[in-house]
Amino acid sequence: MSTHHKLIIGNCMSMEEIPDETVHLVVTSPPYFNAPFDYKGLFKSYGQYLGVLRKVAKELYRVLADGRIFFLNIDDMLIDGEKFPIAADATRILLDAGFRYRDRIIWKKPEGYLRISRRSGVILQNPYPMYFYPDNLLESIIIFQKGRFNYRLISEEIREKSKIDTKEFQDKKWYMTLWEMNNVMPGSPLEKDIAAFPEELPYRAIKLFSYVGETVLDPFAGSGTTMKIARQLGRNSIGIEIKKSLIPTIKEKLGFNGQKTLTDNKDTFEVIQRSKGWIE
Repeated sequence: MSTHHKLIIGNCMSMEEIPDETVHLVVTSPPYFNAPFDYKGLFKSYGQYLGVLRKVAKELYRVLADGRIFFLNIDDMLIDGEKFPIAADATRILLDAGFRYRDRIIWKKPEGYLRISRRSGVILQNPYPMYFYPDNLLESIIIFQKGRFNYRLISEEIREKSKIDTKEFQDKKWYMTLWEMNNVMPGSPLEKDIAAFPEELPYRAIKLFSYVGETVLDPFAGSGTTMKIARQLGRNSIGIEIKKSLIPTIKEKLGFNGQKTLTDNKDTFEVIQRSKGWIE
């Protein structure tokens, strides 16, 4: 079964290229709010950042098919000593957009990833109450659903083609609300200046919440990790990315060879660049 992959270069607050209820799963991680390593200075204020999330949430509710899942990797952000409650605010925004809150999973990064930083190390200099600020090894994966899913709509043939490996499910402990996954390490050539999530994250989401031949959307495509895994798992994908300069990175990650087809099979890839709404 061949698949199709579409990259839209533009702002995901509008998704005019995507018809109503034609997406079967959304997997994404929005840019961190004004983090120096991820779209630095993109937002003028925290209020503007939340305003973007509100518009995106409204569009996602429109394009997502009934009963389907929005799989959101997001977390609070510390900027210049101030902590922003992004996960809580995003949850409220999505509920207001009409989504149902389904579940929350905590992604735990390897403990060796962090050492005592200036933030947590304050207490070593001042070992007294009120000086404690923890370093974060965790991120939130919040799962939302649009309405209720009708299992009868899926044919027996597609169900079997999409069957989950229960040994993998048990061995990797997918059944827990704590997922231990390695993060993408700094210096990865295809993730330069991008806070990319590991391939394991969309892999689990796509296996658990979509069927073969369906369409997976990432409205903050970044380096194209979600699109890559969607293709590997026999799903179609749509990515929306505001940075035009990431086109070559996404093409390379997906295995696009510069012609009209992807390597190995008849999968297709196209780029739509809007006349405005993107940055270099």
